[in-house]
Amino acid sequence: MAEREWFDTDYYKVLGLSSSATAKEITRAYRKLAKELHPDTNPGSEEKFKEVSVAYDVLGDTEKRKEYDEVRRLGAAGAGFGGPGGPGGPSTGGFNFQTGDFGDLGDIFGGLFSGGRRQRAQRGADLETALHLSFRDAVMGVTTTVNLPSGDACHTCGGKGAAPGSGFATCERCQGRGVLNDDQGPFAMSSVCPVCQGRGGRIVTPCASCHGTGREPSSRRVNVRVPAGVVDGQRIRLKGKGNPGGHGGPAGDLFVDVHVSGDARFERRGRHVATIVDVPLTQVILGTTVDVATLDGPVTLKIPAGTQPATTMRVRGRGVPAAGKHAAGDLLVTVRVTVPAKLNKEQRTLVEKLAKALNEEVDS
Repeated sequence: MAEREWFDTDYYKVLGLSSSATAKEITRAYRKLAKELHPDTNPGSEEKFKEVSVAYDVLGDTEKRKEYDEVRRLGAAGAGFGGPGGPGGPSTGGFNFQTGDFGDLGDIFGGLFSGGRRQRAQRGADLETALHLSFRDAVMGVTTTVNLPSGDACHTCGGKGAAPGSGFATCERCQGRGVLNDDQGPFAMSSVCPVCQGRGGRIVTPCASCHGTGREPSSRRVNVRVPAGVVDGQRIRLKGKGNPGGHGGPAGDLFVDVHVSGDARFERRGRHVATIVDVPLTQVILGTTVDVATLDGPVTLKIPAGTQPATTMRVRGRGVPAAGKHAAGDLLVTVRVTVPAKLNKEQRTLVEKLAKALNEEVDS
């Protein structure tokens, strides 16, 4: 999730909570809103439902919530960097001279009182991908895979970025330390060396295969279990399936945006599936049985004599399968009566006789 989006969107407000809400209050608020806004029970609420789900994805995860709160805090304070006008008065490097708030000295001052940098564990970046499903797979549920771009260590240089046989030259600016110290009295401020970007040196001859990056394009496959009944535009979160973390940090999450194809025979109505069956006029009058296609094999449906056009009949349990607190949906079958486009003379005579027997007027 991009930090910009975190800064722009108040997820607490989306869930109707304050920033001091407990984990239980967050879960309770999400469940209530998810139930009210679920597209199965409230058609047209897909966007609001996704917004609530994204908010809970962040606030419902302890580590993510900490990061989110920090992004919002630093953003409100000018990202923690100096200059007058920020909340609480002028500050320098995250130290507020009016409140005495040092913030996280390890993050702000880096190698305070030392010549090196402390490598802090970093959470891996979140990833997003799209998954296209058939109508049937979306209704019935499916386990599938998605391919994600990945950067494996270059097979030529082993991830070093330097051509085999060559090496690294020590950075002349920082003398290989990766940081520059600025003595400001009681504090030894440090910053990343702008020449070597903190690496302490530079590659003499870049690897021809990876052009000095140490990585080569590759892909990895991730299994995705899609629950029965997902709707178009729904987002699935796979915790820990994003990019790996740095320096021992946890991996990010993978967000899968579901896109569902339409079907010529079926449509969704909440947890129910609707279809149409064509029945000839005479069979509707006399009564019959017809085979009706479903998502998991045909069923035989009895059409009582005298069934009226556009009558909808229900086949129990042939809609979205049961899941959790949700009962299985049904198959809703609408009867469409087919009428002959043309009649020969003998057929017309018979229909006229039927009409007279039913006391119906017939135009000659």
